[in-house]
Amino acid sequence: MATDTLKSTSGAGGAAGGLRRLLLENGALTALIVLVIAMSALSGDFLTTDNLLNVGVQAAVTAILAFGVTFVIVSAGIDLSVGSVAALSATVLAWSATSHGVPAGIAVLLAVATGIAAGLVNGFLIAYGKLPPFIATLAMLSVARGLSLVISEGSPIAFPDSVSHLGDTLGGWLPVPVLVMVVMGLIGAFVLGRTYIGRSMYAIGGNEEAARLSGLRVKKQKLAIYALSGVFAAVAGVVLAARLSSAQPQAADGYELDAIAAVVIGGASLAGGTGKASGTLIGALILAVLRNGLNLLNVSAFWQQVVIGVVIALAVLFDTLRRKAGATPVASGTSQGGKGKQAGTYALAAVVTVAIVGATSFLHTGSSASSAQRMGLSLSTLNNPFFVQIRAGAQAEAKKLGVDLTVTDAQNDASQQANQLQNFTSSGVGAIIVNPVDSDAAGNSVKAADKAGIPVIAVDRGVNNAKTDALVASDNVAGGELAAKAIAEKLGGKGRIVILQGQAGTSAARERAQGFANGLKAYPGIQVVAQQPADFDRTKGLDVMSNLLQAHPDVQGVIAANDEMALGAVKALGAKAGKSVSVVGFDGTPDGLKAVEAGTLYASVAQQPTQLGRIAVDNALKALQGEKVEQTVKVPVKVVTKENVAGFSG
Repeated sequence: MATDTLKSTSGAGGAAGGLRRLLLENGALTALIVLVIAMSALSGDFLTTDNLLNVGVQAAVTAILAFGVTFVIVSAGIDLSVGSVAALSATVLAWSATSHGVPAGIAVLLAVATGIAAGLVNGFLIAYGKLPPFIATLAMLSVARGLSLVISEGSPIAFPDSVSHLGDTLGGWLPVPVLVMVVMGLIGAFVLGRTYIGRSMYAIGGNEEAARLSGLRVKKQKLAIYALSGVFAAVAGVVLAARLSSAQPQAADGYELDAIAAVVIGGASLAGGTGKASGTLIGALILAVLRNGLNLLNVSAFWQQVVIGVVIALAVLFDTLRRKAGATPVASGTSQGGKGKQAGTYALAAVVTVAIVGATSFLHTGSSASSAQRMGLSLSTLNNPFFVQIRAGAQAEAKKLGVDLTVTDAQNDASQQANQLQNFTSSGVGAIIVNPVDSDAAGNSVKAADKAGIPVIAVDRGVNNAKTDALVASDNVAGGELAAKAIAEKLGGKGRIVILQGQAGTSAARERAQGFANGLKAYPGIQVVAQQPADFDRTKGLDVMSNLLQAHPDVQGVIAANDEMALGAVKALGAKAGKSVSVVGFDGTPDGLKAVEAGTLYASVAQQPTQLGRIAVDNALKALQGEKVEQTVKVPVKVVTKENVAGFSG
């Protein structure tokens, strides 16, 4: 079921032959078994009920998206828009239910209708507009993401309580996302194996021209196929938002690649004509097991990406070699005997896995005994020097105190961070430190940690709708006001400036923007001629600033929501930086401070990130040992200029 059901050319018999056929004829299933066994052997925390349920929850959104993508790939198409359509559908639901008072049931229907509409547009452009699927769905990826940001105004929207239950558990232990995944998988399998449109998908994917000549209305079928993909994307978006208790305009960014990977790992061919829902489920579980296990093993977040890429390549390569070795595929819609053989294959797989995993579990008796000195740190991103410094400060302090600290990188993905926090909770760490991607989205995961009796310390950004033992942070709003004051005083209270905003939807971007606005109110002579997001990224800061200079060549000042964007602006300004144009950044990163010292950056509002990391670990250990900690621990910010940069250390 992980690949096409196959009929082996070898005549091996008996139990050994059955096991051999299992391994050779089901590449993805074999890979999943090997991964489960390996993770069970390497980590005593992997094979627990809570963690296995975590794996299911973490696979749910990718699997639901991938079921829809399976329809498209079987028909020899591609859909790059599913992640953005998921975000847009969830945003429409939250926006209509909370801002406009639409009943939750109707709001859910609107979300599904949004997915259908996006799919129909994709199908129309491909079937009637003759656009390649890659181009049509790439365009929809951008349009849907943009509409999500427009509707939400770049900020998360709280999800209705009546729908948020989709992110809860039944009976206190069975996650609803897993149930939704199973239901959608059964629907996907039914559509593919038991319906006219399912047979049409295989026919179109096998040979579109032959399908047309045999009487299939290929264009109308493609409309239906992409509409179905949109429905599954909408359901995935609702499940994801329910889990995070908010619709995130940047949610599911890049999930389309995971969905495609799950389908291909599961045995579908990008050339079309083959693929099954069960194989797609196995592909999604492989990705979830990998990420979960690598987190538990404390593998570097950067190396995790390498490992996942290698495993994806090996899984597909194994399947390719297995096909060339002489196994012949059986056409879809196999006989009942074939289905019985298929069921036997999975039963054998389950027996083999349980037996080996049961044996390895003896290696880890009492593995959680030392959990009292283990901590987990989930950072919003490690693709930013500021958060790298937080990690450095935390690791140095943990080493000093004899604490085993596991650090994970959420890559600015609130869903991925929720997974990491769940992994920490199920592995029984003594305390958790979280730097939220989004303050609202982290709430449910922190509640789960609180329920498990694990102290949680928030660093740099707070957590909403959940109790944390302490918040270690500097004040982003106050820092923004200091930045505005610095640029205004440098320009003598008069001048034209631009503002480079952070990543839409993040709390840091919102709070710093609020601080800039508050601070500039005291200086009516300062005119903000443009405000544009550059996503906390140096390259985007360079590009956005270069574009703004074309429209506003006489600009005299720049405020950037972090040093990375400020340094990009400095590059765009060239010789003007530090002379005719003053630039103020935020964070006090090493590169930013070097630019301040050189005079190209006028100032940076420094937050002392290494201090944030150090103090967070100190407070986490105190909370773990039952000592009293302050609810809010403020680390002072300061404006660093050329005059005081020499004596400053982050």
